[in-house]
Amino acid sequence: MNALGITDFSLFCLAVFLLNLTPGPDTAYIIGRSVAQGRAAGVVSALGISFGCCFHTLASAFGLSALLAASATAFLAIKLAGGLYLIYLGIRLVWQKETAGNTSVPRPAPLSLPAVFWQATLTNVTNPKVILFFLSFFPQFVARDAPRQALAFLVLGMAFITLSTLWNSFTALVAGTLAARAGRRPQFKRWAERIVGSAFVALGIRLALSKS
Repeated sequence: MNALGITDFSLFCLAVFLLNLTPGPDTAYIIGRSVAQGRAAGVVSALGISFGCCFHTLASAFGLSALLAASATAFLAIKLAGGLYLIYLGIRLVWQKETAGNTSVPRPAPLSLPAVFWQATLTNVTNPKVILFFLSFFPQFVARDAPRQALAFLVLGMAFITLSTLWNSFTALVAGTLAARAGRRPQFKRWAERIVGSAFVALGIRLALSKS
């Protein structure tokens, strides 16, 4: 990984794992499909979300590598802005209030499996928060003087997609039992958010103190 200019790959994988533990829109969609239409629909929705992440990976890889080639200063500014954004996300996750009322997973209307796939893909691709996350998260693990910037971002993207697909597929398979129950427990959701929020704040601070 060092040959590509990727730094702290193990920390990257840990951060992705913690991120996947946090119930979010993608997780809610997967659980909703699994509960409403069964495991097959849940797994297909997980694959659709991963396919959407492929678009974000390509955009961040070639867009950020082009920016790095054009201006190292601009790339450093992106990294710093991304670090501040991660700190902001982390603080929001740690301090946000619990939502009141019914916390059960919504049951979406039944769809064909191809429709489930493309709806999941569209949901992921058009989510501005996902776009911002990719642009702020990936640069933290690529050195400014990386010899193969685009390839480094692609490798990180494939690792992100692989880990997320495995977790989301697992979530889909157990959504009818363990995952569905966990999704209805506000305490579980709050602790997951606090863990991930703290990790994001630590990552953002690490970036601010880093000279690379």
